[in-house]
Amino acid sequence: MPRRSRVKLGLLLLVVLVLAVMGGVSYLIWRQFVPGVRVTGAPPRAVGTRTSVKLLLEAARGNVAGAELRLVQGDAVTVVNRYEGQPAPRLELAATLAPGADIKEGAGRLEVWAGDDFWRPLPRTPRAAASYPVVVDFTPPKLEIIANTRYVAPGGAGLVVLRAGDATRADIRVGTFSFPTFAYGPPGTRVGLFALPHNFAGGSPLTVNALDEAGNTAARGIATEVLPRRFRRDTIDVSEALLQVKVPELLPQHPAGQPLVDGFLVINRDQRRQAEEEKRRLARGTADRPLWNGAFVQPKNTKVFSNFAETRTYRYQGRTIDTQIHFGYDLASTKQAAVPAANTGVVLFAGPLTIYGNAVIIDHGLGLMTLYGHLSSIAVKVGDQVARGQQIGRTGTTGLATGDHLHYEVLVHGISVTPLEWWDAKWIRDRIGAPLASAGVTAAAAGSR
Repeated sequence: MPRRSRVKLGLLLLVVLVLAVMGGVSYLIWRQFVPGVRVTGAPPRAVGTRTSVKLLLEAARGNVAGAELRLVQGDAVTVVNRYEGQPAPRLELAATLAPGADIKEGAGRLEVWAGDDFWRPLPRTPRAAASYPVVVDFTPPKLEIIANTRYVAPGGAGLVVLRAGDATRADIRVGTFSFPTFAYGPPGTRVGLFALPHNFAGGSPLTVNALDEAGNTAARGIATEVLPRRFRRDTIDVSEALLQVKVPELLPQHPAGQPLVDGFLVINRDQRRQAEEEKRRLARGTADRPLWNGAFVQPKNTKVFSNFAETRTYRYQGRTIDTQIHFGYDLASTKQAAVPAANTGVVLFAGPLTIYGNAVIIDHGLGLMTLYGHLSSIAVKVGDQVARGQQIGRTGTTGLATGDHLHYEVLVHGISVTPLEWWDAKWIRDRIGAPLASAGVTAAAAGSR
């Protein structure tokens, strides 16, 4: 081989060797600096015995080979959870804290220490994969009931005024129902309205349950006396004329040729239930302060012809086909009579609402709402502020109505209560205004003048 060719070959081999060495070094450097275990999620700022800390660990390469969740408070380090199981690409590290010799209330930090099984040329210095500042809190919120409505009845309403320390929320529990309270009045004070469902049978106490940021809870009983209350019963005959008008209106998808009475039962059961669910959903948008002022007004020259919490038995061709509860009052007047807002508030809903037809729902704050159903026309829209007595629509026959009238309801967080209480200025003054006054709320703001 000529000398010049040998030189070229030698240079080529040298280049190949250099590239091979550089590639090998680059590969080793890449392996050395591949990121370790990644941690996603974050614990709450405050942690306690009821706080579940859940963090997701994921290896950038290979598997998570081991992990520890440590609480560091000053010089004290406590391992609150350790994973030593089968290596996995990702795993959840969870723990709850409990008071003990090594865990004290106060500031600290939660650290995640974790390693993977990915090979690197040089051992890595152990270090925390993530660190989070926390406050350890095992003390329940200080809960004090200042005042409340003392006498309540099924289908009625009441109010509680309380202090709940550092609680992030405090709810009034009535059986299976939960009613929120709101920060209102002097600092640290909360107020809330509650309802006794029409079928409340007693047996379970009324309580306030408070929860703080760390998950600590406190509960107090509410000193109340539940008064007896009875409700009427009625029988309604479902006619063919009613079915021919209302089933196509409210259930246009009802199959042709199928008995209209089957469609009526879907309307009376399913659509009625849907309306109840919508009332409770809308209640979540209530104002955190009273918007009403004084007693609620019944429309002038109206007559009650169907009562609150009336048990209705529906009969068709001489046989019973359904039983439902009628909430609110049916108020009769002249056809397409003007419908006034019962009190000041903000329109939460304006439009069709299943069996109620064209309806308006007004929020009066603290979960208190009024509903106006079967309207022939609506004169307000969602978000409008309305004054007591302001016309919001006209009566009609929309929805499951057999004649022109107004269906009127009072609701507390979506639970229907008797309008009689809220039409009574003395009842509002004694049962709502007096407890609010204990919280330092003025008479005007309390709606009790």
